[in-house]
Amino acid sequence: MWKLVNGRLIQTTDESRVKFRTNISESVLNELQTMAKENKTHVNYLIESGLKNVLEQDQIIFNKETRPNDRIQYKTTYDKELLEGLREFAKEHNLFMNDIIEYSVQFIDIDQVKNNNYRYRIEV
Repeated sequence: MWKLVNGRLIQTTDESRVKFRTNISESVLNELQTMAKENKTHVNYLIESGLKNVLEQDQIIFNKETRPNDRIQYKTTYDKELLEGLREFAKEHNLFMNDIIEYSVQFIDIDQVKNNNYRYRIEV
């Protein structure tokens, strides 16, 4: 992100984002990468859209027996408040965060996803 200070652009880190590492199904991740490329966005923006929609529903129907066996480590950044909400939601529903992330993929709303240039925005 860039900030306009005294008529000059200064590159800064977005303080509202935090790094997060999780394990996610490789096949789900491949689908997300394809979707991100087609829609000119990033995978984590897609995931955030799905997570917001799941958290708004405040319910989840998840079968622990259907967990994927192809999980790989995935590191990215997420909105800090969204991640805190996800932690609380996972604790309330007795699930792991990666389960909810994989589940949330079906609730992605492309119309509310940030585009890939969002990280280069200019704020005053």
